[in-house]
Amino acid sequence: MVVTLPRPQRVDVQIAVGSLLCGLALWALGLESQTDRPLGDTWALVPLLVLTGCELLRSSRPQFALVTASIALVADQFTAGNLASILMFTDVMYAAVVYGTPAAARRIPITSGLITVALTVGFLAWWQDPQAVLLGVAAGIVSFTPAATGVLVRNHREATAAAKLRAEQTALLAEMDRAQAVSAERARMARELHDMVANHLSAIAIHSTAALSLDDAQTSKDALGVIRENSVEGLAEMRRLIGILRDDSGDLEPAAAPTLDGLGALLAGARRDGLDVTLDDARPPEGPKLPTPVELAAYRIVQESLTNALKHASAGRVTVSLAQPPRALTIRVTSPYGDPSGPRAPGSGAGLVGMHERTELLGGAFESGPESSPDGKVWNVFATLPVDPADEGAKE
Repeated sequence: MVVTLPRPQRVDVQIAVGSLLCGLALWALGLESQTDRPLGDTWALVPLLVLTGCELLRSSRPQFALVTASIALVADQFTAGNLASILMFTDVMYAAVVYGTPAAARRIPITSGLITVALTVGFLAWWQDPQAVLLGVAAGIVSFTPAATGVLVRNHREATAAAKLRAEQTALLAEMDRAQAVSAERARMARELHDMVANHLSAIAIHSTAALSLDDAQTSKDALGVIRENSVEGLAEMRRLIGILRDDSGDLEPAAAPTLDGLGALLAGARRDGLDVTLDDARPPEGPKLPTPVELAAYRIVQESLTNALKHASAGRVTVSLAQPPRALTIRVTSPYGDPSGPRAPGSGAGLVGMHERTELLGGAFESGPESSPDGKVWNVFATLPVDPADEGAKE
C-alpha cells in the first residue's frame, strides 16, 4: 500500500526552506553546536535534512512530524550538531500542539514536562554535579517551552473561534426574532384588514346581487344606499389602516381602537345590512373597565361573527351575548344554520382563523360550529378571553 503524504502548506514550505538555508550556512561556516561527538560535522546534515522534511508536515501531519523530529534530534546529539536543527525541532513541537488533535494538545505538554524532569534528575544522579541542572533547563527550553507556548496559542484560537460562533449564533437568533416579528406584524395587519373591510365588502356584494336579481326600482335604490354607506365606511377604515402602516412613532396599535362601547353602532350597521340581530349584554353595569386588548379582540370577534352571519346564515335572528364571569369575558354569537335563501357572498375561512388567532394571543379559548337549539340548528361562535385582575385595576 502506497502512503500519500498531504501537500504541504505554503507557510510550511517557507519555514522549511528558510531553516534549511540557515542550517547550511551555519554548517558551511563551521559553527557547530556540540564538540567531542562520535560522528563528524558532515553527519549533522542528515538530521538537518530530516527536520526540514518534518517542517513541511508541521501543520498537515503534526504528530508524525513530531515523532520523526524527536528521532532526528536524538540522532543529532551524536554529531557535531547544528543550531538550526534544534530550532526546527522546537517549531515542530509547537506546531504539534497547535495543529494536532485535542488529545495530543493535552498530552504533549505533560509528556515533555515529565521528560524534562526525568532528564534533570537522571543526569544529576549520574554525574553528581549541579551542572546537570543546566542540561535539564536546556531540555525544558527545547521541548516543554514550545509545547506550553502552543497550548497558550491554541487556547486563544479556540476562545476566538468560540466567540465568533457565539456572535454568529446571536446574529442568527436576532435575524430569526426579526423574521418572527415581521411575520407576527403581517398576521396582525392581515387580521385588522380582514375584520375592518370584510364586513363592508360582504354587505356590498350581497346588496348588489339583490339589486341585480330583483327588477324593482325601490329595492335597487335601497340597495344602492346600503352599498354607498358601506363603501364610505370601508374607505374610512382603509384610510385609518394605511395611516397606522405609515406611522413611524412605534405605536403598533391604532390610537382609537374599537371597544365594546361601539357595539351599538356595529349592530345598527348590521341591521341596515339586513340582519335581525339582538344584543344580550349580561355584564355588570358598574364592573371594571376591561383592558384595551381584550375589548379590541371582543369587538373584532363580534364584528367577524356578524360578517359571517351576513354572508352564510339563513333567515332568522342573530344573537350576540356578552358575560363577564370572574377573570374572564365570554362572547357568544348564534345565527341560524342552513342554506341561505337570499344572495350570499363567497368566504375564504380567514375569518374563523383570525378569531381563533385573536383569542389564542390572549391565552383564551375559541370554539365554533353548528349545534342544536330549541329554535332549530344554529351556528355557534363562543370565545373566552381571560382578564388579568392586575390589568383591571390599572384601568380603573
